[in-house]
Amino acid sequence: PLPAQEDVAELQGRLQRMKVPGQVPPVPSGTGRDLRSRLEQVQQLEQRLRQRRAASGAGDTGVAPEGEISGTLTPSCPPHSEKPPAYQRFHSLAQDLPPGLTLPYKFRVLAEMFRSVDTITGMLFNRAETVTFAKVKQGVQDMMRRQFGEQHLGQIKAVYPSSYRLRQEKNVPTFGSGGKKSEYQLTLEPVLGEEEKVDGRPHLSASRLLERRREFHRNLVNIVREHHKAFLAALSPPMVVPEEKLTRWHPRFNVDEVPDISPAELPRPPQEDRLSTAQEVLSTARGMLSPKMEKALANLALRTAEASAGELAPSKPPTPASTSSALRGVSQGLLERVRAKEARRLRALLTRDARQEERAARLARLPAMARVLRSVFVAEKKPALGMELLCARLADSCPEPVAPGRNCRGWGISEGGGGGGGGGSSDLIPLLLAAGEMEKHVRLFAELLPDWVGVHALRTDTYVKLDKEKDLGLVTERLNKAAKEAGAL
Repeated sequence: PLPAQEDVAELQGRLQRMKVPGQVPPVPSGTGRDLRSRLEQVQQLEQRLRQRRAASGAGDTGVAPEGEISGTLTPSCPPHSEKPPAYQRFHSLAQDLPPGLTLPYKFRVLAEMFRSVDTITGMLFNRAETVTFAKVKQGVQDMMRRQFGEQHLGQIKAVYPSSYRLRQEKNVPTFGSGGKKSEYQLTLEPVLGEEEKVDGRPHLSASRLLERRREFHRNLVNIVREHHKAFLAALSPPMVVPEEKLTRWHPRFNVDEVPDISPAELPRPPQEDRLSTAQEVLSTARGMLSPKMEKALANLALRTAEASAGELAPSKPPTPASTSSALRGVSQGLLERVRAKEARRLRALLTRDARQEERAARLARLPAMARVLRSVFVAEKKPALGMELLCARLADSCPEPVAPGRNCRGWGISEGGGGGGGGGSSDLIPLLLAAGEMEKHVRLFAELLPDWVGVHALRTDTYVKLDKEKDLGLVTERLNKAAKEAGAL
C-alpha cells in the first residue's frame, strides 16, 4: 500500500529544511578560540622540539622520528627483537686466529656485502651503465646467497660516507626489469678522484677497489674501538689505552654484542600532497570538517607533541655495581690495590705486539724445557754440545704439545723441581720442533740464566755449555718468575 499523503508531505518538508543553508544549526561561539589556542600550543611545542634537535643532533637524542613526534597516522613496525643464533653471538670465540682486533660476525657480513656491492658497481660503472639499486641488489644476492636491502646500503653509507653518491633519478632505462621508465630509481655512483681517469672518463680500477675495501674495514674497526673505549671507561677502575697501541680487545669485552650500525638516510623520491601528521591534516582540511572532527585532530596533535616532549628528558646514568657479597669485610684499600694491579696487567696485555707475544710464549715453555735440557747434557756426558746437535736432541725429546709448567711427556713440574704436580695452565701450547725455533729457546736460556747456560762461538761452530751442578729447582723457580713477569703464565 502507498504511504499516507501526510507522511510524504512531512518528509518533503524535512528535506527542504536540510537544503536551506540558513537553517543549519550555528557553531558555538567559543569553539574557534579554543581551537586556535590549542593549535598555538602545538606549534610552540614543535618549535621547542626543533630547537632541541638542532642543538644536540637528531641522531643522538634518542627521539622518535618526525612522523611519530607529530602524530603519524600510520602505525610503525615493531622492532626486531629476536635473539641471534649462537654461531653469530659467539663468532669471535670460534675463530682460529691469533689475538687481535677481530670484528663481530655482523660486521664481517657487512664488509663482504660492501665488497660485493663495489665489485658489481665497478663492472657497471666502467662500461658507462647507470648503476641502479635494483641491479646491485640482485647481483649481491646472487653472489652472497643472502638478502640485501636498502637497510644494508644505508649501513654501508653510514660506515663509509664518501664511498657512493646516491640519487633518485627518473627516465632510467629498465630493459625489461618490470619497472616503469617514468618512475624514480635509486642510483649509485662511486666517488672517485680527478686522477682516476682512463681516456678522460672516471674508472674504478682493481687497486682502487682494494683501497676502498681496506678503508671500509678500518672504519668498522674504528666503530668497535669506540664501543671498546666506552667499555674500558666503565670498568672499576677505569682504563685508558692509547688507540695507536691497542693490539687486542679486553678479555671481558664481548665483541659479538656490539650494537648494529644505524643506517644512514637514503634519498627518497619526491612525494607531493602526502599528509603525514595530524597537524597537516588539520591545516589542509580546515573548513571542510565538522567542528567536532577538527577538535579531535587538534587534541591528537597536542597529545603526541606533549608525549614526545616528555621523552626528551635525559635518562639517568646507570649506577655503578655494588660490591659483591663475597667481598664484604675486605678492606677497601686492598680491593683498590688488587683492581689497580689487574688493570695494569690488562693494559699491558692489550698493548702487547707480536714480538712480545712470541717472547712470552717461549718464556712459558722454558720451565718445562729446563729439565729436558739438563737431561740431554747428562745423557751425552759432555760439558759442552754443538748447537745443531743440541737442538736436534731437544726436538726429539719434545714431540708432543707442551703446556706451561709441564715437561715434554706431560709430567707435572713444581716450582721446586719435584715431580707429580699438576701445576701450570691447562691450555696446551704447541711446541715448534724446527731447529731454528729450538735455537731461539736455547739462546733465551742463556739470556735469562747466563750462570747456568752459556753460548760460545768458536770459528764456524756454536757450542752450548751447561752447569750440571746447579740446583734445577732454583733454575725452574727463576724461569717461572720471568714468565709471570712477562704475563705468559
